[in-house]
Amino acid sequence: MDGSYVTSFVRSPGNLRHHPALVLNADYRPLSYMPLSLWPWQEAIKAAYLDRVDVIAEYDHVARSPSTHIRLPSVVVLKEFVRPAKQTAFTRFNLFLRDEFCCQYCGARGDLTFDHVIPRARGGRTTWENVVASCGPCNLHKGSRTLKQVGMHLRRMPRRPTPEELQNVGRKFPPNYLHDSWMDFLYWDAELDA
Repeated sequence: MDGSYVTSFVRSPGNLRHHPALVLNADYRPLSYMPLSLWPWQEAIKAAYLDRVDVIAEYDHVARSPSTHIRLPSVVVLKEFVRPAKQTAFTRFNLFLRDEFCCQYCGARGDLTFDHVIPRARGGRTTWENVVASCGPCNLHKGSRTLKQVGMHLRRMPRRPTPEELQNVGRKFPPNYLHDSWMDFLYWDAELDA
C-alpha cells in the first residue's frame, strides 16, 4: 500500500508532542533547573485531571476528544511540596555541571571526559573530591601522572557540590527551548542587579 495514501487519511497529532509543561513545586519554583523540570502535555493534563496540580498558564493549542476540548497546560504547579534532595548524585552530568561544562585544566568547552586528579593507578578514588571535567587532549597529556609531574594546574579544586549550588549553576545553561509563559517562573528567585 502506498504510504502517501495512508497518511492522507490519518490525522497526525505530532505537533501536540512539542508542548511540554513547566512543572513548579508548591513554592512556585521549578523542581529542577538542570535538567529543567518538564512534563509532556499528556502528563500535565492527567495530573490536572487527578487534581495533583493547578494549571497556571496554557498554550493556544487544544487537545480534542469527541466530547471535550482541553487547552494544553504550559505551566503547572504541584499541590503538595516535594522536598529537594539533600545529597547530590555523583553522575557524569552533575560532574560536568559542577565544572560548568569546561575543562578544569585548560578551560576548553565541548567534547569533555573526566579525569582523576590523583590517578587511579596511584590510589586515587572516583569521588567528587578527586574527579574533574577534562578535555581529551588534557586528559591524554596528563595520563596516569600527577599534576606536579606534568606541570598542570586546576582552575578550581574539586569538591562535592550541594544541590542548591548545582541548581544555581544550571540557571546559566538554559535549555534550547523556553516558552514565553515560563519566563516569570524560571528567574523570579534570581538575585536582582543593583
